[in-house]
Amino acid sequence: MQTELGAVKTRMNNAEERISDMEDRIMEVTQSGQQTENRIKKLESNIRDLWDNIKRADLCIIGIPEGVEKGKGMENIFEEIITGNFPNLKDTGFKIQEAQRAPNKLNPNRPTPRHIIIKMAKVSDKERILKAAREKQNVTYKGTPIRISADFSTETLQARREWQEIFKVLKGKNVQPRILYPASISFKIEGEIKNFSNKQKLKEYSNTKPRLKEILKGLL
Repeated sequence: MQTELGAVKTRMNNAEERISDMEDRIMEVTQSGQQTENRIKKLESNIRDLWDNIKRADLCIIGIPEGVEKGKGMENIFEEIITGNFPNLKDTGFKIQEAQRAPNKLNPNRPTPRHIIIKMAKVSDKERILKAAREKQNVTYKGTPIRISADFSTETLQARREWQEIFKVLKGKNVQPRILYPASISFKIEGEIKNFSNKQKLKEYSNTKPRLKEILKGLL
């Protein structure tokens, strides 16, 4: 009897050791999977930053009808936009490295005109134009409303779009919202400028501010 109990105990100990080994292996695989996922996310972030760096001096002009550049060129359209909207910048002598529609190929089923990408020679010139566009707000080309923005990678644009509805609501409440690079939102509340990199952090903060919580109701 004693011998049988000893044998059972030995088998149980062996089984527990095997289970423990399997749990350790599962943990290793899980950790390895997490590390792989983290490496992938890091690589994706690096690629995004690389693309954004390449586009660092680029302006994106949205809303210019297709074909108006024929016979006059993108550069002349750009000059007309500057002269017509920002007269204080018209004699600045901005230098353009490249100007083109994006994407290059026209899709006849596309309901809106392709964007025009302007690569400036200087990042500082791009920033001056963006600042002027923000201040003027209503930018037009021959009476047609257009929009001028920075040009970002697809991933950064998508991340920034996720703040769009919240940005509109905050703008209507006059709290000076801004979308910061790469994709965080800032605004002024109770005399302080707050910055949030994701909606969860904004939600946690809004729970401490009844007025802000009411403003953002249904958006977080």
